[in-house]
Amino acid sequence: MPKPLPSRELQQDGCAPVFTVSSATVGVCLTVIGCVRIVIAFRKADTLVDDLLAVNALLFLISCLSSYWALRTGSARRMHRVERIADSVFILAMVLVVGTCGLIAFAIADV
Repeated sequence: MPKPLPSRELQQDGCAPVFTVSSATVGVCLTVIGCVRIVIAFRKADTLVDDLLAVNALLFLISCLSSYWALRTGSARRMHRVERIADSVFILAMVLVVGTCGLIAFAIADV
């Protein structure tokens, strides 16, 4: 017998943190891109980090918009599907952030 779906209030509690963190992290990625571009201008060297951060910002934006869509949808089945997409993209973006941080640390140590 399948488990009943939780109430709408309980489901929204799962999407709201992803929505909030994703939207804030888009801004963080854009800020770090600006900082990296300043460092690149002074060092006269190009790096892959700013491109990875741009992809990362896009992934967080997709996660944010998916979470918002899940919060706004009326269908519980669609909400679960879109929430799964938002969670998956969010986890992928977080893994990419960690990789990008490693590259930044490596680039700083290379100075």
